[in-house]
Amino acid sequence: MDLNKSHIRIKRLFMKKINLLIAFLVFAVSGTFAQVVNPVKWSVGFKKLPNNEAVILLKANVDQGWHIYGLNVPSGGPISTSFTFTPANGAKITGKPAAKEPKTKFEDVFKMNVPYYNGEVVFQQKVKLANDKPTTVKGVATFMACDKERCLPPDEYEFAVTIK
Repeated sequence: MDLNKSHIRIKRLFMKKINLLIAFLVFAVSGTFAQVVNPVKWSVGFKKLPNNEAVILLKANVDQGWHIYGLNVPSGGPISTSFTFTPANGAKITGKPAAKEPKTKFEDVFKMNVPYYNGEVVFQQKVKLANDKPTTVKGVATFMACDKERCLPPDEYEFAVTIK
């Protein structure tokens, strides 16, 4: 009986090692053929305002030849850029995210004019702070990046900023 159990353990260990080796090889081979495309780089900061207010600044740097969509894309169009915010310490989000006026172009795929940004764009969100203590605001930017040939699936950028 003990010999049989030992044989089963050795067999399981051998199978785990073979599966690990196969997974490693698949990952290594797919990594050489697949390129990770990440045309949007994000950064986050803040600017303190009078009266216990602040503005969260979310900067998107969009690679040349790529664009992301505006905050208010009409129904039936691509995914709008959007934000969710989770403030702490009694802080409250006031108003809606804002950015410079987007460019607009007609896209055959959607049969409509769509607002978009390319290059650098800064999104701003006002926050009313409850007190003078440091306050962390966490959030997620959801966006869709496209170039002339393709659109990537919607992506997310998770962030946290501590307003001091």
